Amino acid sequence: MKTFQLASVIERRLLVNYRVDPDVVARLLPVPLRPQQVGDWAVAGICLIRLGQARPSWLPGRFGVRSENAAHRIAVEWDGPQGRSTGVYIPRRDSGSALNVLAGGRVFPGEHHRATFTVRETTTDFHVAFTSRDDTLSVRVDVQTAAQFHGSTLFANLDQASDFFRNGSTGFSATHTENLEGLELDTDAWHVEPLDIRDIHSTFFEDQAQFPPGSAELDCALLMRDVPATWNAVPPPQIHTRSHP
Repeated sequence: MKTFQLASVIERRLLVNYRVDPDVVARLLPVPLRPQQVGDWAVAGICLIRLGQARPSWLPGRFGVRSENAAHRIAVEWDGPQGRSTGVYIPRRDSGSALNVLAGGRVFPGEHHRATFTVRETTTDFHVAFTSRDDTLSVRVDVQTAAQFHGSTLFANLDQASDFFRNGSTGFSATHTENLEGLELDTDAWHVEPLDIRDIHSTFFEDQAQFPPGSAELDCALLMRDVPATWNAVPPPQIHTRSHP
């Protein structure tokens, strides 16, 4: 997997973002990853992404496959050889594709859980929902395109939000063996649009045992669409992966 590269088109990517109590979210991170803060808040969220033409980079696009996928994410930082680095920690990945579930963690980085997705969308309105096959997680998101970016406590404007997430394009996720696997998003066509949130449900963020009341607040949502992208396997930071006490 060290030399793996996946080519794809991000047909649609919803980034639904929460501002979170850093002390609460730190308990979900492997040492020594720490929450990346914006002001007094950590940043976490849900990525709902439909990939098209996904295939090994040496294959033409016509051989690619399409899939609905989801990842719960926490923005993190760590001290690397070149100083402070930023990315995301992904405690959970889900996919509607049996191929992704089979290949994730084997052919390419990132173990996935199998889920059933329901999607309805137009050019301006998006409804994406899924329930994991093991009944441990469900998500429902209804958003629509917005004329301008507004209402965020974390980010003053769209450019600030865009830069934050672009700089966190490397994701690390734990495997069943408690090792970390890394996957980096690479694109020359990065572009986000603002969204208005009409309705959202996530059993992950609504779990009060994990996020006590008031510790995770909905902040903003962004859209990417029709973006060519490659995904590169990257080595994890040299860290001890036991959980925080």
